[in-house]
Amino acid sequence: MSQPIILFDLDGTLIDSTRAILSCFEESFIAFNRPVPDPQRIKSLIGHPLDVMYADLGVEADRVWDFVDCYKALYRERSCAMTTLLPRAKEAIEEAATFARLGIVTTKTGEYSQILLEHMGVIHYFEALIGREHVQNPKPHPEPIFKALEEMRVKQNDSIWMIGDTCLDLIAAKRAGVRSIGVLSGYATRDELEACQSEVLQKETLFAIKYIKNSNQADIKS
Repeated sequence: MSQPIILFDLDGTLIDSTRAILSCFEESFIAFNRPVPDPQRIKSLIGHPLDVMYADLGVEADRVWDFVDCYKALYRERSCAMTTLLPRAKEAIEEAATFARLGIVTTKTGEYSQILLEHMGVIHYFEALIGREHVQNPKPHPEPIFKALEEMRVKQNDSIWMIGDTCLDLIAAKRAGVRSIGVLSGYATRDELEACQSEVLQKETLFAIKYIKNSNQADIKS
């Protein structure tokens, strides 16, 4: 049986960058003399590409990329200092690496994602890191998942999993024909994830890894 492939989202799945994200959004709106949106409204959009988030927050189409550029400049300066691994996320990564091949599929900028994962000392566990700039169509389109599998030279099989905290991750997995686990450690509620018809819901990523490991062992025995 082939070795399982586990693809992870980042924000809300492995890392907590809420403080960095909110502060960069707040300062970008201040920089352009705009009212700062409610933090809960911003948090509800995390997982979407930045241009989509700004458009949903009321920024005009012809100004969106000005805001995105401002955000990225701020995020580059403060992301490492204001971002942490989620509790037991490192344990989850280490456990997953004992039996599976690992990749990252995120709508964050891949360059900044790599810097963060290097800063946290876990980048070496991942064979592929697909960020926003690596694809034309971000999640929930399946392209980022297909791109990660292509980079890992993986053919489609029943042992490919996507772990994420939002419907974007779960819908992308379904469209790509891979299995998914929704985790409750991030930005979507249980009701939202259940509405996306996730195959499995777990409290956090470590539990998701244990579920996959047990499933893989059961498949080997059968």
